[in-house]
Formats: sequence, C-alpha cells, structure tokens
Amino acid sequence: MELEVINVTKIIDKKTILDNVNLKLKGGRIYGLRGKNGAGKTMLFRLMSGLILPTEGQVLIDGEELGKEISFPRSIGILIENPGYIPNFSGFKNLKMIGNIKGIIGDEKILDTMELLDLDPYSKKKVKKYSLGMKQKLGVAMAVMEDPDLILLDEPINALDEASVKIVHDLLQKHKKRGALILVASHDREELNLLADEILVMENGKLIGVE
Repeated sequence: MELEVINVTKIIDKKTILDNVNLKLKGGRIYGLRGKNGAGKTMLFRLMSGLILPTEGQVLIDGEELGKEISFPRSIGILIENPGYIPNFSGFKNLKMIGNIKGIIGDEKILDTMELLDLDPYSKKKVKKYSLGMKQKLGVAMAVMEDPDLILLDEPINALDEASVKIVHDLLQKHKKRGALILVASHDREELNLLADEILVMENGKLIGVE
C-alpha cells in the first residue's frame, strides 16, 4: 500500500484550507498528523478517503488517482469526527450493518473486534446510551474490523481513559504488523510520540515539518 499526495490545494468559499500539500506514505507504518484545530488535518483525511476532491493536485492510492481512476480507496477504514451511528441500535448491530455493505467479514470478526476494544458485543444497550468513550471505541472498531489496507483515525483517543488508550494503541500495532498504512490525527504531541513512527506537522493548511 502506498499513498501519495501531490501538490494538493483545497479552496472552499475562496478560503485556502489546504495549501500545496505533498506526501508519500507506505504501508506497515503509523504516521501521526499533528496540528491545532483548523490546521487542515480533517480536510486532508477527507481528501485521502475520496470524500472530497482537491481543487488542484492529485491523491494516488497505489498509483490510482482518486476521483479519476477510482472513486474511493479500494480498502479503507476511517474514523472522522462524528460517525453516523443508528442511535436505537446496539453497538454490534451498528457494526453488522456496516459489515453487510461489503460482505467480507462475518459476525465472528465483529465480535472479536468489539471484545478486543473491551466492548460487550452481546449487550443490548442502544448506542444512544453509550458513553463518549464507548462511542469512540465503537468508531475505532468500525474503522479496523475489515482489516483495511488504509486506516485513517481522526482524534481516536478523545474521551478514552488510560486503559482504553493502551487497548487502541495495541490494536493499531497489530494492524501495522500486518502491513496496514495507518494515519492518526491528533493535537496531542505526547500521544503521537508514543504511537507514531513519523509525525507530520500541519499549520494553516500546510505541512510544515516532520518529527
């Protein structure tokens, strides 16, 4: 898996949200994306996932251009902002609905993923009754359960306690070992130092450095 962002600029309502961003990332690594709110992290994730297209430039997934040769990455798991859960369904039922779209995993994989994240897959509790931390872990489960080649996580440890943070970290290391390309956006330098092989720093829509 290789992801390349080439001279990408995104302008919305005459405002430059991303400014000539260039990146080349490969599988089997965890990349951190650090920056304050409004730095452009979420917009970059939207472009990498094919949810929006750049005003200028290209996003290539294994050499195929998003928006031209492919509409979306062929194998992707994503957690951006507020996932669209069905509030009156249980966590398992929400994940099963997502899993049914591609049909590449069965109930057992969903059960295993929930248990790895310390979520009870047999609970009848509706997602609307979940705590913020439980909803966040459900979002991580949704992103990783199909073993995608590309995993994009926007602030995945928000609202998580220390034990849950470790669980998420351990899970991402497993996916790194199988060759996934993982990007984790966060404003927390310490968090990314613990997790990432390389940290990309964003400010005002520009990539300003690598740590």
